[in-house]
Amino acid sequence: MTLKNVIGIDHAVVMVRDLDQAAENWKRLGFTISPRGTHSAKMGSGNYTIMLDPDYMELLGVLAETEHNAPAGAFLARREGIERIAFTAVDSAAGAEEIRARGYEPVGPVDFERPVTMPDGSLSAAKFRIFQWPIAEAPGGVRIFACQHKTRETVWIAELMKHGNGAKRLRQVLIVSPEPAKDAAQLARMIDRDARAEPDGAVAVPSGSDRADFVFLTRGQLGRRYPEVSLAGLPERGGAGLVLATSDLAAAEKAVGSSGVRSGAAVCVAPAAANGTLLVFVSA
Repeated sequence: MTLKNVIGIDHAVVMVRDLDQAAENWKRLGFTISPRGTHSAKMGSGNYTIMLDPDYMELLGVLAETEHNAPAGAFLARREGIERIAFTAVDSAAGAEEIRARGYEPVGPVDFERPVTMPDGSLSAAKFRIFQWPIAEAPGGVRIFACQHKTRETVWIAELMKHGNGAKRLRQVLIVSPEPAKDAAQLARMIDRDARAEPDGAVAVPSGSDRADFVFLTRGQLGRRYPEVSLAGLPERGGAGLVLATSDLAAAEKAVGSSGVRSGAAVCVAPAAANGTLLVFVSA
């Protein structure tokens, strides 16, 4: 039975070593970046968001080492890039009980918030309630959690959702793995979805509703999909890239400039130019 309180990918978390530099980097790729957010002392992290519809991307950095952010710190010791994926939770408490009933001991739910500067200059707050699947359960090396937005109006701000590269929404989260079928099957069990084989041997797992799919594939398969772009810096197993729908592929190509390369009907940005994350723009 499909999870009732988890309704598909909410946002992708890209871990970065220098938060402010990463924000400038993604601005140069044509994205509108939110004001910087700072989480609690316990979390020890800060972020910038790149708002889409109905999802978004988060650039997340460790500002002070804490027990809470130790897994993120361990990840950054190896590389930058996609470290975890959030699902939208309708009700985090109920969602946590749903995965408990399926044999996964949830972490949380926990509440947290961060201050938000609104477009008129006033200060508000973004409030969330999240729960995680067990940290050891990381299909393809990517952790997953679910996020209930209690103040959507302070996150999805219209002025932040217009991007020079025309980005509109996430279409796919690309995860490389030496055993894509095995890792896809693990995720499918965790979220009660059915995996499906793709023509080139990759395996897709729908995240739910009309949200983006997960696609598990080997580095070789990823290279054959986008042969014109360098995959240097990507791991053999882990979060590799994001496929984004754009309203204007020519605008995306212009916005990314020399960081981009055409690959078939897509415009790609190599991981080396996007903090360890392959970006693929396709027509909406």
